[in-house]
Amino acid sequence: LRPGLDIVSIGLNPSLPSVRDGFYFANPRNRFWRALDASGLVTGPLVPGVAAMERLFEDFSIGFTDVVKRPTAGGGELRAADYRAWAPVLQDRLASNAPCIAWFHGKQAYTNYLKYAMDINPAIDWGEQPLRLGISRVFVTPNPSPANAVFSLNDLVGWYRRLSSLRNWRCPPAGR
Repeated sequence: LRPGLDIVSIGLNPSLPSVRDGFYFANPRNRFWRALDASGLVTGPLVPGVAAMERLFEDFSIGFTDVVKRPTAGGGELRAADYRAWAPVLQDRLASNAPCIAWFHGKQAYTNYLKYAMDINPAIDWGEQPLRLGISRVFVTPNPSPANAVFSLNDLVGWYRRLSSLRNWRCPPAGR
């Protein structure tokens, strides 16, 4: 992370393949990279890997983090203690870096962030949220994990395109 990013992508927690391979969304069945390529958030296809992560950060002003930093095989392995320990850390990181948009992957990530960092439990829908985190707008998309097959690749692309439109409308272009 760094101050002034357009978008900070916030996952629930690192997957074991991501930890092993050293980059976010490393599971080859994860639909993040395909949805991203079709979204308008980036130009040209990116080959998943460390170089793509660096390019997202440097060329497209997109950073990455998680609600919880403990890696697991699945989000169901996380416990309340994980959220209590890590959600306030994320809150501090978002406050100190103040991205234009905080992008949560999944309602579970955003719900647990709000519950354990801010002690609130508002209704959450997809897309832009009414609550701001400091100056950061909040946008929630379905999690691209292969475990979340209820949403198709086309569904993800549609939400990522909405995020791209919000970025183009609300984020100053200096970061791009």
